[in-house]
Amino acid sequence: LLNKPEGYITTVKDQFDRPSVLDLVKDIDERVYPIGRLDYETSGLLILTNDGDLTYKLTHPKHEVDKTYMAIVKGVANAQEIKNFEEGLYIEDYKTAPAKIKVVKINEEKNYSICQIKIHEGRNRQVRKMCRAINHPVLRLRRAAMGKIVLKDLEVGQYRHLTKEEVAYLKSIK
Repeated sequence: LLNKPEGYITTVKDQFDRPSVLDLVKDIDERVYPIGRLDYETSGLLILTNDGDLTYKLTHPKHEVDKTYMAIVKGVANAQEIKNFEEGLYIEDYKTAPAKIKVVKINEEKNYSICQIKIHEGRNRQVRKMCRAINHPVLRLRRAAMGKIVLKDLEVGQYRHLTKEEVAYLKSIK
């Protein structure tokens, strides 16, 4: 379980030679790869594994594993925008699955709010696109949980091994 910092890619390598999350776990002997992706500007929970079945269970929408994000967005979503977000939005050529959004803090002086967002899909930059679709672009984004696996107080850039309970939970996903 890695707390990914902003400024790292979640692929092994890219054409721009940017730092990879795998650079943060060089002391792990096994060959691991990230489950799902967090974009370059997004921080937070990232599970690394060598288990292809687990990757499938956590990333395929049919398993409906919630990914929970904390987003700082411009402005404050009103009731209609929240309703639209929660019913699913048309983005590019698809409609997103229903999602949850809850405004947890408002800073009127600086015109932003902090929202907790839960999705079970994981399309490219989906949270950012959904927030932009309701006219509240993301200023900062952090994934806080995948299902029952929670980031808690793991320092940015650090990783830890999953607990026995977390492994049991992951194995129980059908």
